Amino acid sequence: MSASSQATQTGARRITISVDAMGGDRGPATVVAGCAHSARQNSEILFLLHGPEPELKTLVAQHKSLQGRCEIHNCDDIVSMQDKPSQVMRRGKGTSMWSAVDAVRNGDADAIVSCGNTGALMAVSMIRLRKLPGVNRPAIACLWPSQNPGGFNVMLDVGADIRADENDLLQYAMMGTSYARNGLGLARPRIGLLNVGTEEHKGRSELKLAHDLISENAKAGEFEFVGFVEGGDIPGDSVDVIVTDGYTGNIALKTGEGTARLVGDLLKQAFRANLLSKFAALLALPSLKRLSGRIDPRRVNGGVFLGLNGTVVKSHGSADATGVSAAIKLSFTLAKSGFSDRLAARVASAATSRKDAPSAGEKGTENT
Repeated sequence: MSASSQATQTGARRITISVDAMGGDRGPATVVAGCAHSARQNSEILFLLHGPEPELKTLVAQHKSLQGRCEIHNCDDIVSMQDKPSQVMRRGKGTSMWSAVDAVRNGDADAIVSCGNTGALMAVSMIRLRKLPGVNRPAIACLWPSQNPGGFNVMLDVGADIRADENDLLQYAMMGTSYARNGLGLARPRIGLLNVGTEEHKGRSELKLAHDLISENAKAGEFEFVGFVEGGDIPGDSVDVIVTDGYTGNIALKTGEGTARLVGDLLKQAFRANLLSKFAALLALPSLKRLSGRIDPRRVNGGVFLGLNGTVVKSHGSADATGVSAAIKLSFTLAKSGFSDRLAARVASAATSRKDAPSAGEKGTENT
């Protein structure tokens, strides 16, 4: 089944999502249930499921919405959460993860979704799909609940690589711009560079250099650079894309997830304290449901690997069917927008801008 050959009855091309059915903590039943939920919501999606065919056939047969819209690629091996990326690179060719990535490499699917081992997925994706020309370090971008009208900000990198120099951070800004434009519909995203303060003299040397590089490329990149931002701006409304290295970004992400769980647990404890608080909880139930829906991590499940020749969405390993469906929806949105090609063009334009830009010595000559 070729991704380019599928069409709906109206003639519009359907989007095929390649799904690693064996990734994640909850097993293939949850992944298939997430696919079924997406199929009910969107008639334009087709699925390639990768895993043991007998088991997946039984699971798919339980969901009417998947009938005629799902093909199974048999794979007997899986990548566990404990496997090291190096082990997967040596012995992973028969796994569901490897097969799922190869489906995009071979043109059989438009995007990949996996709940599996993040390090292994990045390693396999880099080897099989290759990095875009001009990309030094791919990044993982996530959606962060915010006070912006759309409800979310984009942050990258959140864990692909703990290192990033000024050129990497510029690439992250360009890739984040493309993601915000195609994933959130923002024509001119506002880019902020995460730092320990907003003053230009603060931060490491690579951050100061990145500040100048991003500022110089803002006009050509069609984004607004707001300068340095702090941790408190991540969920705010002053910026759309937060750029940082993977070490800082991953700590911020895990801290945010832990804080959200803590707030939820404290609210439950408070409303269960006594009879009066239980009655208050009953009155506040509609508002609490709206709040829960707003900060529900399942709604924003899915980190996008940026900088590769293909769209790869990493779902949280513990995602339930709702979370898996959210990751599939994100991959569908990006694939339908032609995100991969647009991202490649944006990275190429950034590389050209840096190549054509005068050096510090040339700048000095021009000013004399």
